[in-house]
Amino acid sequence: MQYLEFEKPLAEIEGKAEELRAMARSNSEMDVSKEAEALDRKAEALLKDLYKDLAPWRKTQVARHPDRPHCRDYIEALFTEYTPLAGDRNFADDHAVMGGLARFNDRPVMVIGQEKGHDTKSRIERNFGMARPEGYRKAIRLMEMASRFGLPVITLVDTPGAYPGKGAEERGQAEAIARSTQKCLEIGVPLISMIIGEGGSGGAVALATANRVAMLEHSVYSVITPEGCASILWKDAERAREAAEALRLTAQDLLKLGVIDRIVKEPLGGAQRDRAAAIESVGKAIELMLKDLSGKKPDWLVKDRRQKFLDMGTKGLAA
Repeated sequence: MQYLEFEKPLAEIEGKAEELRAMARSNSEMDVSKEAEALDRKAEALLKDLYKDLAPWRKTQVARHPDRPHCRDYIEALFTEYTPLAGDRNFADDHAVMGGLARFNDRPVMVIGQEKGHDTKSRIERNFGMARPEGYRKAIRLMEMASRFGLPVITLVDTPGAYPGKGAEERGQAEAIARSTQKCLEIGVPLISMIIGEGGSGGAVALATANRVAMLEHSVYSVITPEGCASILWKDAERAREAAEALRLTAQDLLKLGVIDRIVKEPLGGAQRDRAAAIESVGKAIELMLKDLSGKKPDWLVKDRRQKFLDMGTKGLAA
């Protein structure tokens, strides 16, 4: 388990409990079960206290935790007969965006998501979940295919934002993001989006302009990263904590603002502490949202989706 900065006191307690158990394993005559259990209770109480009311900056740290389940983990656990589809039929295949045909609860669907990778090699290969234009053009191609065959589209969003490199800009990054967002608004099939970690900037909106948008409890969704916001506003990335407060990027704030429709509860301590439980909760939420949209006509789905985004901004947070 990798511990975040604010979890250091918890790391010390859990580390001491593990040390006691290791000593007991090496010496069968030593009985430290009571001491270890007392430390476990202390750790659980501290964990509840730490996660009782997380500040936005701490939620951002949890959303970025490397041990959280990623897009590939959700696809492998929740979908069957997954057949990956690659390439944008124009330039290349972008490994930051993965997607393909699959079955969800035996129902054929199209699943698309951003994959960050789980180790150094895969993170470099996946470009840390930051898609280039060809990634968004691949997503457009898959959404068009889903619409043609009447398949619901499920997107799993986890990106710090679209890749800002020179080559990506030369190949039309902004245009690709805009067309992907436009395609989300056009398709006549149910479109469900789940923000599983970071929902950063237009890179997230390009896949999350959906009929129903849900967020994991400790995920974040914003127009820019806190570091980027602080760099622009105050010329100081160190003020990211302050920027996180101002951006209203937590699931709880965004539900009040009407930006999202549902918050999916995470296990105590975040999805990284019980990946299987987090994945199961996401699966149940997707099932409920699909059921809600099942049987709706294409015109209704398009109108519902457009109205959802036109209505944004009509709700506000109490001062």
